[in-house]
Amino acid sequence: MYKGKTILGLVLARGGSKGLPGKNIRPLFGKPLIAWTIERALASTYLDKVIVNTDDRKIADISEKYGAEIPFMRPKRLATDNAKSMDVVLHTINWIEKNNKPYDLVMLLQPTSPLRKTEDIDNSIKLLFNKEALSIVSVCETEHHPYWSNKLPEDKCMKDFIDKKVINKNRQELPVFYRLNGAIYLTYWDYFKKHKTFLGRETFAYVMPKERSIDIDEEIDINLAEIMINKIKNGGKSEIL
Repeated sequence: MYKGKTILGLVLARGGSKGLPGKNIRPLFGKPLIAWTIERALASTYLDKVIVNTDDRKIADISEKYGAEIPFMRPKRLATDNAKSMDVVLHTINWIEKNNKPYDLVMLLQPTSPLRKTEDIDNSIKLLFNKEALSIVSVCETEHHPYWSNKLPEDKCMKDFIDKKVINKNRQELPVFYRLNGAIYLTYWDYFKKHKTFLGRETFAYVMPKERSIDIDEEIDINLAEIMINKIKNGGKSEIL
């Protein structure tokens, strides 16, 4: 609870990942991927409860082992490759309202962002109130500047690939761009019910460093996350571990 408002921490973890099979429970530095998110969420000063929404019994068992609650199993229609996360969040909200007391806010925490800190969770909540915002979404600086990106025609000709206005500029001369990093989505309960999104005119960015913004989607991301964790561990720091 923060400033009298109750906050639900919601972790979405589907069992049928095809790009990286078993992704949400893949071992990452000695524990399942989802455990990193659960532990950070449970350590939050302000989250009142942490639940995992999953269709997979193994994910549910592991999540309960690490302290999260599994109030129900996700229906199959919301566990397909085409199912949208926003529909799953809305289903969770509706289930809770039918079976329990609703919360004032909901924070979506994806298990594929294992390097976010508890500090990020709590600071994003503070930011929402400080900004008098309706929602907060985490971002980080883009790794590759979008001005150096474009579509290619079928013949792969790069004649107009880069705008002539920026073709000879250094990166430092270009405006800073940010991307969604998938780590934190926070909004008011009723706002999400009405708009079915975390993004809107009164959404503000919570900026995270790139080293805490790794999003696990492929095997190389697991390797990169382990390198980052190992580096911090060997350096004697405690930002993540």
